[in-house]
Amino acid sequence: MRALSEDLLVHDHQSAAAQRRGYTTVHFTVWLDRTVGRVVYRLHRRLYRLTGGPAGHRSPLGPILLLTTHGHRSGYPRTVPLLYFVDGGRHLVMGSNGGRPGRPGWLYNVRANANVGVQVGRRRFAGEDRQLTEGERDEVWPRLTTSYPGWAHYQTITDRVIEVVALAPRE
Repeated sequence: MRALSEDLLVHDHQSAAAQRRGYTTVHFTVWLDRTVGRVVYRLHRRLYRLTGGPAGHRSPLGPILLLTTHGHRSGYPRTVPLLYFVDGGRHLVMGSNGGRPGRPGWLYNVRANANVGVQVGRRRFAGEDRQLTEGERDEVWPRLTTSYPGWAHYQTITDRVIEVVALAPRE
């Protein structure tokens, strides 16, 4: 994985070696998501929880939090690892679903119940979510896509607007 990290998962999101092969970090993450993503995400979530956050919070693509929702139909807790962007006192997460046509399951869950659990590194808090309005999304979108260009790529491969959700500690 070290060679892969150095080759594909670089800070500028596109190394010379990856360019020669026609790959970018965005292409790699789409491939990963579509092939072994479910297994990788499950392992990531377990490692994050097992270590209390230090392992799993930082990734070459950006910081990752754990979002726990309750299934909108089942009511069972569901936890997903998500890249996030800090904006003031809130954490922004994108409902990109890797650019798939449908929304991610967690987005349906937060719409049904705005009370969520959030773990950011070692810090855990009960939170509330709020979907950003179109104007708010348009304002933060350039900063989000500068932070992780994959979100801009995902927007080009889906017909739906990728929603942005703000997570903040419950008052």
